[in-house]
Amino acid sequence: MENELIEEIILILDDKLEKAVSVLKEDFATIRAGRANPHILDKVTVDYYGAMTPVTQMANVSVQEGRCLVISPWDVSALKGIEKAIQISNIGLTPTNDGKVIRLVFPELTEERRRDLVKQIKKMGEDAKIAQRNVRRDAMDGLKKLKNDKTVSEDEFAAGEKEVEKLVADAVAKVDATVASKEKEIMTV
Repeated sequence: MENELIEEIILILDDKLEKAVSVLKEDFATIRAGRANPHILDKVTVDYYGAMTPVTQMANVSVQEGRCLVISPWDVSALKGIEKAIQISNIGLTPTNDGKVIRLVFPELTEERRRDLVKQIKKMGEDAKIAQRNVRRDAMDGLKKLKNDKTVSEDEFAAGEKEVEKLVADAVAKVDATVASKEKEIMTV
């Protein structure tokens, strides 16, 4: 691209498209697929001395025997708070507290639960695609404004439009690949 204004629009578009994919991957990390995954606790926060603190910043989280997460808080007085935060976090697991550590046992997923999770990830993927289409619309509006203001030529506008469509198509393909990968992970028994 010769025109710096078009390049700027393209760079912003690319950044926002990548952000949509990375947010989707972060959201997928919090979905449990039958195996113990410490990332399920990423969004769980505990009221610790008046500050909302993520569990991962106040305890050691480790996987034990593939199906069990062991949460060992550095401050044992925070054990009850962590247990309560997990219960109200709606992650679908019941913590067991033995006075020193908290254990989260991941049960086997039923076929029906797996299908529900697949529906959930497909919806998340569709939401990511909607976000990408909104970003594309904003980029196209920016290009049209440049064209209407006679800041860019018809040829530069067409080249910019083509580049926007290519970037969006690539980003949508990344979302589809991410959804397919997570679906395969969930449906694998």
